[in-house]
Amino acid sequence: MTRTLISSGSPYEPSIGFSRAVRHGSWVAVSGTAPIAPDGSTACPGDLYGQTRRCLEIIREALERAGGGLESVIRTRLMLRDISAWKEAARAHGEIFGTIRPACTFVEVSGLIGDDWLIEVEADGVVA
Repeated sequence: MTRTLISSGSPYEPSIGFSRAVRHGSWVAVSGTAPIAPDGSTACPGDLYGQTRRCLEIIREALERAGGGLESVIRTRLMLRDISAWKEAARAHGEIFGTIRPACTFVEVSGLIGDDWLIEVEADGVVA
């Protein structure tokens, strides 16, 4: 089986030793994805909905580079700093995955690498 590493160009990838996504055969695992803007800053500071949308955009790009797309996603995990705000993240998730309906988990975490990150999202998919 072929193993393909997909990079997003994040400065964290080489220093931590991870890939944005890894495709192994038809399986694609997308790493915890933070709301990073194209310029490297945090996208949508203080806006959980906007940060969730940005995370999902980055995930979509990684899946496309792996030969799939959002329709390939079979599981998502949303890690929130404040679970009481989950409906904002759920709204963004529902807009993207409303008809795809992957298995999904929301969890609260005590912190994330970026102090202004409100969320990180992981996704797993299967591509043809």
